[in-house]
Amino acid sequence: MKEFCDLSDLRAGEIEDLLELASELERNPQVQALQGKVLALLFLNPSLRTLTSFQASMTRLGGGTFVVSPEMSIHGLETRSGIVMDGTAAEHIREAVPVIASYADVIGIRALASRENLETDLSDSAFTELRSLCDIPLINLESAIRHPCQALADWKTLNDLGIPAKGGKLVFSWVYHPEALPLAVPADTLYMAAKRGMDVTLLRPDEFAMPELLINRARTAAQQGGGRITETSDRDEGMESADVLYAGSWAATQNYGNRIADQKARNNHENWCVDETWFRPAKKSCRFMHCLPVRRGVEVEDDILDGLRNLVVTQARNRMWAQMAILKKLLAD
Repeated sequence: MKEFCDLSDLRAGEIEDLLELASELERNPQVQALQGKVLALLFLNPSLRTLTSFQASMTRLGGGTFVVSPEMSIHGLETRSGIVMDGTAAEHIREAVPVIASYADVIGIRALASRENLETDLSDSAFTELRSLCDIPLINLESAIRHPCQALADWKTLNDLGIPAKGGKLVFSWVYHPEALPLAVPADTLYMAAKRGMDVTLLRPDEFAMPELLINRARTAAQQGGGRITETSDRDEGMESADVLYAGSWAATQNYGNRIADQKARNNHENWCVDETWFRPAKKSCRFMHCLPVRRGVEVEDDILDGLRNLVVTQARNRMWAQMAILKKLLAD
């Protein structure tokens, strides 16, 4: 494995190997596996779990990390291409990335969607440009339409829970959020569950149908993995016999980049907040997942997050084990 940027780059067997390694590292720590190795973390957007879980991952394997963000640069960091740098920023990302990479054995980069132009974000062009600047193994910490580390950890969570790949049902539901969020987690969660072979339902208001490019990607994975993808705006229909409800939010495709129109669309659905009534058509054992951060009382009610259905902390912890497997595959194997 040369890099970890997109789950679709890996064959099913390679993913299974990563998951087995993650579980092995969870059971039997290898505290010197990456001794002397260095991980560089470049965050062009803020982070909590991705930052801390990668730092913990590298430390548990005996290596070291350093973190860079635009706010940390005393010169200011310009990320736009073709710009005349006559403003406050004195350093461009095209020089910064190769320099940062020269100090490390592996680099992770987080560059989220601009949420201004749908075509640009669907092309993942910002991350692709940064990818071209790296001559060491690269890990995608989240880009415009990809979050492979979260997806791999969620796959492990489903495995650990014993939720069947074939015949298991995952519902990914849009929930109300006051902001227009990126497409990365919804897109990669759909892809992950479909590639795992599950029956996947995308539950959303009509205005929040996901871009066809991302739905078709998941459908292709479902065909290969033996699962299926369905879409509905009917909550009871969508939740019927579900094993997992995964909640998240994203911008309205038809109003992408238009904050006022998007806000009007989402304000019509403030009642899309998960509570216990959502689970009535589901299996009694149905569990709740969310990538975090989550807004209590906005996206989901307290009784779900504080109850037995909740898996969000387990998901977050599995980020560390999954990423330890990624780092070991990239640097030690």
